[in-house]
Amino acid sequence: MFEIFLKTLPFFALIGLGYGAAKTRFFPEEASAHLTKFVFYFALSAMLLRFSANLSFSEIFDPSLAAAYLWGTAFTYGIAIGVAFYRGLDTATAAIEAQCAAIGNTGFLGVPMLAVLLGQAAVGPIILILSIDLIVFSTLLTILVTGTRGDARGTAVFRTVALGLLKNPMIVSIALGLGISAGGVPVPEVVNSFLSTLGAAATPGALFAIGASLASKSAERIQIAAWLSFAKLILHPAFVAAGAYVFFPVDAYKAVVAVSAASLPVAGNVFILAQHYGVAPQRVSASILVSTAASILTVSFVIGLVAGL
Repeated sequence: MFEIFLKTLPFFALIGLGYGAAKTRFFPEEASAHLTKFVFYFALSAMLLRFSANLSFSEIFDPSLAAAYLWGTAFTYGIAIGVAFYRGLDTATAAIEAQCAAIGNTGFLGVPMLAVLLGQAAVGPIILILSIDLIVFSTLLTILVTGTRGDARGTAVFRTVALGLLKNPMIVSIALGLGISAGGVPVPEVVNSFLSTLGAAATPGALFAIGASLASKSAERIQIAAWLSFAKLILHPAFVAAGAYVFFPVDAYKAVVAVSAASLPVAGNVFILAQHYGVAPQRVSASILVSTAASILTVSFVIGLVAGL
């Protein structure tokens, strides 16, 4: 386990470097925003496009793995919503808290880190997990928030969801790559080389951008942030493990990938959604900050635990 901690440490050190650069204003907030945009729209998208275009659909989609991850994530989501309702919160705020508890930073942290730690064979399962997070649970959040606000008239929700997916470069990159793969079109070497070079910037760029974005986050409502971080870092991987090992048994290697992905801290895009809908952005901000700091220890613990099974 200590060996895995040492392997994860350089990734979190890059996050720390970004945090320090932004906190000291050496890297201003405007620069952080531009770096995040570069990673999101170019580097990470190039990485995902190359991965998905060079994988077959069967290497990505595994019904048992999808069911196991969906079960564990939905169960965590349900617990978080239940706790929020018990505390007297409205549906929109409860949905945002559930998103914090169940959706990890698979795009910016999981794709670059787990592909290195667990090997290139982890890429297919990671893409599947990322797709489930983006398509299923972002859609669920949109429906819950807009539905409770009375904005769910006619095709309004469908249009909102569809536009949200089409504007997400990660979803577009994965879909385009799978289309190329399914069509049996060989990717020219020069294109692969271009995507590989651009995608190589995703790992350091994404990790630095995570750290830089954390510098602007506040640690208000710390008790709620602590609960949501516990749900994300401990409950979520535990329930995904139950799904992968007990209820929907999957290949041992894919189970390790799924549980490792579930152990990641709260995703940064949850804050974007919270800001967009004007629902509890401060507690989301605090949850991202607390969960990312705690994950320096918990991620290596979870990966070491499941890797030893």
